[in-house]
Amino acid sequence: MADGANATAVGMRRRGPATGSGAAPRAGGTGPLAAVAAAFTLAQLVLVRPALGLGWDETVYVSQVTSHTPAAFFSAPRSRGVSLLVAPVASWSSSTPLLRVYLALLSGLALYLALRAWRGLFPARVLATAGALFATLWVTLFYGPQAMPNYWVAIGALVCAGCFLRARAAHTRAAPWGVAAGAALMAWMRPTDAVWVAVPLLLAALARRRGRLLLALVGGLAAGGVPWVIEAYTGYGGLAQRLAEASRIQGGLGWHIAVDDQLRSLGGRALCRPCTGSMPHPVITAWWFVLPVLAAAGLAVAVRAGRTARTLVPLACAATAALPYLFTIEYAAPRFLQPAYALLAIPVADALWHLVRTPAGRWRPWPAALVAVALAGHLAVQLTVLVHTVDRNTDSRRDWARTADTLHRLGVRPPCLLTGHEAIPLGYYSGCSSGNVRGNNANTTEAEILATARRIPVAALTGPGGTPPRYARSWTAHRVGDLQVRVAPPADGAAGPR
Repeated sequence: MADGANATAVGMRRRGPATGSGAAPRAGGTGPLAAVAAAFTLAQLVLVRPALGLGWDETVYVSQVTSHTPAAFFSAPRSRGVSLLVAPVASWSSSTPLLRVYLALLSGLALYLALRAWRGLFPARVLATAGALFATLWVTLFYGPQAMPNYWVAIGALVCAGCFLRARAAHTRAAPWGVAAGAALMAWMRPTDAVWVAVPLLLAALARRRGRLLLALVGGLAAGGVPWVIEAYTGYGGLAQRLAEASRIQGGLGWHIAVDDQLRSLGGRALCRPCTGSMPHPVITAWWFVLPVLAAAGLAVAVRAGRTARTLVPLACAATAALPYLFTIEYAAPRFLQPAYALLAIPVADALWHLVRTPAGRWRPWPAALVAVALAGHLAVQLTVLVHTVDRNTDSRRDWARTADTLHRLGVRPPCLLTGHEAIPLGYYSGCSSGNVRGNNANTTEAEILATARRIPVAALTGPGGTPPRYARSWTAHRVGDLQVRVAPPADGAAGPR
């Protein structure tokens, strides 16, 4: 009897573990993941154009670490993570193409590492498909090479959730460190988003009494979020005050249904505030309605296969990541939901593979053909929206550059100050400081602006249909595109050419 048991054990070791429905899939190679990441990087460089100028929010983040332009006002909701991310390039170079290439390469590498964190939980083909689904969304391609935080929150969410599941399933020693790193990256970029994403993981760690995982999660969130909290006390009067100010800037957080706003933004609107106008064509929004259906199908597949947790965890984290942007703010931006899209991509990819292949590994011809056609159409729509979005943003940012050149010809050259309509991005493009006396970016007073005008060139910018500020009505007026620019008269002894 003993000899027979030993022989059976030896045979099992030679054949490997049983591969029942609940068994962990083999990790597979990393080649498909690397190929997806490389294609994503190349697509960014080809389709988004390295020469695309910096956007409004980008100028705020980049200006914090550059030496060629003054730092723009840093409002309460923002975090310093993006500024630190771009510092290796922006701190010594003013080249936007160089910054774009750097971020495209970094975002491709980050996608590879994030997908790799899920090895052993899903087959390589599922992970590669999930990466491709996320990477080919127009919002992912557009924001991958940009100095914005949401893509990096998505990467942190993938790493954190994947390592959390690996730590639970295999007791991998390195996995808790991955949990901490992913949580820190999220909190480094957007602390409040990090908390929302981590809620299901925190609850699961508490319910299962996983002390190491709980410590890794809390430690990672603290490591990324403590600088933001410290800055709240040094620059905003305290944490409660900063949170209140962040809520005010975002229109007052509360019960607001923004689902329709997110739908309107899918047509390529970088910021939908106020979010009015007609809905995009149904062809553009169709994938948004299919996404939850496929995610639910992925959960059903996982339940039948006896591996519910591996699918339920990313679904839960995606739901909590999306919740504040769908139901607590009065406006929308498509980039807000990037963490949710990244997490949903895995169960969606799992569902698609279940549709096209049998559990025995045989292809289902007709479902495979239908899925292939649907994915090809989806890709065509995403690339069309991307090209349209890049063209529109290229034009608007070139307008800022032309306006900056005109301001220089009018004598508004560094050191200088701009105030009023679009003062922040135009300040970056012209090398001037920016200041506003009202609105979400208020950081100065009329008295300070007038005092500054006695030392350096100052221009007040008024947008279409706007009224120039009272203190600038006597200044010399110029028409620059659709802007009215009023330049303060030079004072005796004023610095710089006027």
